[in-house]
Formats: sequence, C-alpha cells, structure tokens
Amino acid sequence: MKEKGYNAYLTAQKQFDHVADNINLDDATKDLLRQPGKEIHITVPVKMDDGSTKIYRGYRIHHNDARGPAKGGIRFHPDETVDTVRALAMWMTWKCAVVNIPLGGGKGGVICDPREMSLGEQERLCRGYVRELSKNVGPVIDVAAPDVMTNSQHMLWMLDEFETIYGGHYPGAITGKPVGMGGSLGRTEATGYGVVYTLREALKVMGIDIKTTNASIQGFGKVGKYAAKLYQEYGGTVVAVSCWDIEDKKSYTFKNEKGLDINALERISNGFGTINKEKAINELGCEVLEGDEWIKQDVDILMPCALENQLTTETLKHVSKRVKVICEGANGPTTTEADEIIQKKKIFMIPDFLCNAGGVTCSYFEQVQCNTNYYWPLDEVLEKLDRKMTDAFHEVYNLAIKKNLYMRDAAYGIAIKRVADAVKMRGWV
Repeated sequence: MKEKGYNAYLTAQKQFDHVADNINLDDATKDLLRQPGKEIHITVPVKMDDGSTKIYRGYRIHHNDARGPAKGGIRFHPDETVDTVRALAMWMTWKCAVVNIPLGGGKGGVICDPREMSLGEQERLCRGYVRELSKNVGPVIDVAAPDVMTNSQHMLWMLDEFETIYGGHYPGAITGKPVGMGGSLGRTEATGYGVVYTLREALKVMGIDIKTTNASIQGFGKVGKYAAKLYQEYGGTVVAVSCWDIEDKKSYTFKNEKGLDINALERISNGFGTINKEKAINELGCEVLEGDEWIKQDVDILMPCALENQLTTETLKHVSKRVKVICEGANGPTTTEADEIIQKKKIFMIPDFLCNAGGVTCSYFEQVQCNTNYYWPLDEVLEKLDRKMTDAFHEVYNLAIKKNLYMRDAAYGIAIKRVADAVKMRGWV
C-alpha cells in the first residue's frame, strides 16, 4: 500500500536536510547537494510493430559528479516520474560515497511498459534513448546500468548504439552487460547478495544466528530473488515472497509457513519476476494471498526489494512485533514519517543506499575489468563484493554506535561528508 501524495524527491531532500543540519553543513554546499546538477528531458519516437509511431518520454539526471562520473541505472516503468528519477540520482550519489567507490550519482528512466512491448520495440526504444543522450553519457561522463524492468540485453543494445555513434569500442560506457560482451560475472546477483551480506553482519552484531531467522520479501525481480536465494543458502527461512502479476496487473504474496523453495519458485517465474499462481499452489503447496500481505507476516526480517514508498505510517501498523531487522533492498521504500516509528520500535534498519549498494559496487568492478580488458572469475568478484559491503556496513554501524545515531543518519553522515569534501576540494563552493 503506497502513501497517497508521496514524492520520492521530497523524501530524499528531507533525509538530506535532516543530516546536513546535524553535521552543520554550510549553506552553499547544502544548496548544491540537495538538488540535481543537471537534468535532461527527452522524447523518443519509436516505430511500433504495427507501423505506428509512439512517442516515449525519458529522463537522465545527474545529481553530483564531484567524486567521479555519474553512475546509475535506467528504469523502464509506466509510472516513472521525473521526481522519482531525481530522488534516485541523489540516492546514487550517497550510495557510491558510502561504499567509497569513485563515482557520482545519476539515474535515468523512460515512461513505458516493456512487458507490453515486443523485443523489437524495446530495442528501438533503447537505441533511440541513447541517440538522444549520446553527448551527455559515456565512460568518463555518465555510466548507465540496468534497473527496474531493464536487463543486460537492453544495456547491450544501448552500448552498441553508443559505439556506433562514436565509432569505437567503449565497453565501460555502460555496465550490466551480458557476460562475454563486457559484462562481469556476479553482476546479476550483486544487489540481492549485497542485501544479505549486510543482513548477515547486522545479525552478527545483534548476536542472532541467521539460521534461526525467517523473512518476508517484497519483490521477486533481480534484487528480491537473489536476496532470497543467498539468505536461504545461509540457512534462513523465507516464509513469504510477493511479486507483480503481469496478466492480472496486481501483486500477490506467496506463502509457505514452513519455508518457500526459492529455486523452485524461480523455475515457475518469468523474466520480470512474476510467479505462476497455479503452479505455486498445485506443485509447491503455496498459499496465495493479497500483495500487501508480505508486510503482515510474523517474521524476524522484512526485505522490501521492489519499489519506493512501501513502509508508511499506515503499513507499519501491520508489522509484527517480532520483526527485528528491515533490509531496504529497494530504493526509498520507507517514508520519513515511517522512519520515526521504526526508530521508536527499535527495529534495526539497514538503509537503502547501504543495503542495496552491491549492484553499483559490482558495476564499478565491471568498469575496472572493462578498462583493463581482463575479467575476474566469479569467486573473486563475490569475494571483493562481500569485503566492500562488509567494510561499509561496519563503518556505518560503528559511527551509529559511537554517536548513538539511527543507521540511516549514520550512513548519510559518512556519505555527505565524503561528497562535501570533494566539492570543496574542487573549489565548487
């Protein structure tokens, strides 16, 4: 259940303002960092399979690039808004800073529904998007990646168009590409795995054995699915998973009190994370509930891994008293008002731009591999990812303990200081 009138950008600014005031950030730096540095609004005409032409609206927004080229995914979604993209670009700046990789924050989006487009139409949209943005993106300017309802094939089409325009090979211009075409092993699962790496460390400092815990997860796309798989590998029990049903155009929650078989669920889901209801019931013995039931489960851990604005003052009324940890696999799933309630309930919060930073971290690894034209084996990628996420978690946690801060505020404090230092060293303020 989303909160009516929710604006992700206003939430991002409120979160920033709260911490900026607490760390006494000067007015000029605060004014610079609370808004995007550059916005590009485009229209992309696409020839449809039926011979008609449809015009799609798209965006690419750079929040800040003081620490390195802008970095951020491209979302294809029918409900995309410019304010959502602004917020996500801002969160990308903090995400790159909190895990201390040399990149800035950017984000892109197109208002479309790829689930209702043919592959040919999707390809033409991808290529048109890059043509419109070609002078404002690239390996040393702004590096795109997959996000909601985009994948490695979309990225390869975009890269091919970019390379066609500039007449050379620039594999570092876009990340999240297919393995063998400049992509990195581990990139597909990186965001979800990063969620669980941080969860593992949180449970350690709380003195809880992960094997004794259970969880409910919202989303069965790239983030939720791989978070569920690794959590299950570590011995945790996934009680419920929610997903969007393409045909019914609504979400459902799939539940098994004894634990879901995530690998079996994966086999009966499609590329967009929609789980086949009939097979889930008849073959796997799942209960199928309403989509918002995931948040009402009597579990130890909640993992919102879908879209923003899911944990609100209203939905928190349904959260079990048993919940000990919230892992924000999604970007911006919690409103600022809900944060206050979570703090009072003393639920351990792993904030989004720390929790889900595994994706951009592995994208950075992909850039490094592309630049050297040498690609690492999977175990090396995952070992480096684990170390990076673990180090970032403990840096945030240690600051939170030292200064008695909410984990989100501690993460913001570290990230904002790093970016503020960069803009000051560059002489921008």
